[in-house]
Amino acid sequence: MNDNNNISAVTRRSVVAIAKEDNKLKAVEIRKHGRSLEVVWARSTDDADTDWRQFATRCGLTPEPTGREETDGDKMVVVGFSSAGTVFHRTSVPAVGNDEIASIVALQAETRLPLPAEQTELAWRADPTQDGQVSVTMVVARKELLQQFAQEVRHLGPSKILLNCEGTITAWKAIFAPHEKNAVIMSMGGRSTLVCLADDARLSNAVILDMGMDDFTAVGEDEQTETTERFAQDMRSVLDLFGCAGQPEFPVFLLADDGSAYVSIVSALRSAGFNARLALPNVGAFTAETGSGIDWTYEYRTPMGLALMALEGDADQLNIFERVYSPTAKEEKKHWLYSPKVACAIASVMLLLLAIVSYAIDLKSPKSITKRVEASISDSEMDMDQLVERQRLIKAVARERPDMLALLKLINGSGEKGIVLNSVIFKKAQKVTITGQVQSPDQMYKFQESLGKNKDIDDVNIQNWSKVTGKTAGGSARPSSGPPSRPPSGPTSRAGAPTPGRSRPPMPGRPSAGSSKGKGVQMTFTMTFHYKNFTKKATKARG
Repeated sequence: MNDNNNISAVTRRSVVAIAKEDNKLKAVEIRKHGRSLEVVWARSTDDADTDWRQFATRCGLTPEPTGREETDGDKMVVVGFSSAGTVFHRTSVPAVGNDEIASIVALQAETRLPLPAEQTELAWRADPTQDGQVSVTMVVARKELLQQFAQEVRHLGPSKILLNCEGTITAWKAIFAPHEKNAVIMSMGGRSTLVCLADDARLSNAVILDMGMDDFTAVGEDEQTETTERFAQDMRSVLDLFGCAGQPEFPVFLLADDGSAYVSIVSALRSAGFNARLALPNVGAFTAETGSGIDWTYEYRTPMGLALMALEGDADQLNIFERVYSPTAKEEKKHWLYSPKVACAIASVMLLLLAIVSYAIDLKSPKSITKRVEASISDSEMDMDQLVERQRLIKAVARERPDMLALLKLINGSGEKGIVLNSVIFKKAQKVTITGQVQSPDQMYKFQESLGKNKDIDDVNIQNWSKVTGKTAGGSARPSSGPPSRPPSGPTSRAGAPTPGRSRPPMPGRPSAGSSKGKGVQMTFTMTFHYKNFTKKATKARG
């Protein structure tokens, strides 16, 4: 997380939040008084007016801040970024350290946004461990897109750039006051609909549909049915992506004002088999000097959610701008110790002490130093040989400790793009077991060969595999009945991989080369291998 200008919610009492929605800008200022919230003002631009600089002036913000002045006491500025340019993914990884989780997440991020790592930005958040597994929410975006947005709003000097979808979840919790912590939340605009998955009242996934309220209100009655069916089908696809398919009772909330159009949409979704409900804002959750009512609160729901995020000071936000944007640092008064004159004087004294110590050491001969070392050893009842042996044992133990991060990087570097790693299981004196997905049988075999070429890995075996989306002649997915056929016996490379130039026999249900029936096959696999000496059982020498 970016900790620049990170002032706690205790001292930061006023926040200005700006968000871009439906091709116009919206902003609110929220002030916190103890436990009560007050909306000081709310403003928005006309349609198609997205000039950030002019809008900042209207909101009383200083363009091009120098970073030296305080902005109206404890006022803070945050900006929201649309989820349209991001890709979310939810996965589970073994309960390992943060460095190991970061490596696994980076590998899966490449499959979600197939671009070089230097062209993407990634942020992730891990949930508490359950049954040895950790659920991770990750968000990926193109670095160029983030840099363009950061440059567009830099003149505002925002303390943070937050995700609009996280602001939507925060507004849902604080303003729409739900009882459920796990639900799907729809926030419908004029031309698009943001669909978020809340897991324990935190953002877990998000997508944007290219259908909004205009699609329902701008058509006649004859086209209304077709539009509703298309929207319901899109929502089925979203719930399937979220992992909620087959759960008809899973709640789906549509954030709404008191308009009748929202009631019609919820009624249509319920007829399509969704557990859809309306979520109206609670206008009693805050006080407002200008504006009030359900319609007004619904209009500014996103910037209000962003402002509440900043007031809460949650350090666990998905900060995808961490390496892209840094707010203007305020000039702090320097302590007298940082004065150049004082620093030079201290350096002179240190040089003088260094010269004295060096001269004293030079007076002592190597023989004298050896005697002192041996004397100190004898005092502790330990001779020189014992000291050397103990140091040797320490180094030997260090060499025997497995480096899980190195192993994960080794696996990551052996796979090509398109391979999704699902799990890594490592136990002492047992083979490492990895599971994942590949796009074709050839990709699985290439991955096996690449692993076998590493000097620290041997005995790579495919334990089982199955097709998950491939179609047989009958049109249904057919899992394999065991490990795939291996190449004929003969010279092999390390780890049992076939020698280059030899062809493999076709796998059961797998077309031979030149056939187009095997294209697009998706497979899951399980591989095992030995890693250095950590996974091999120690053998005892016989008497």
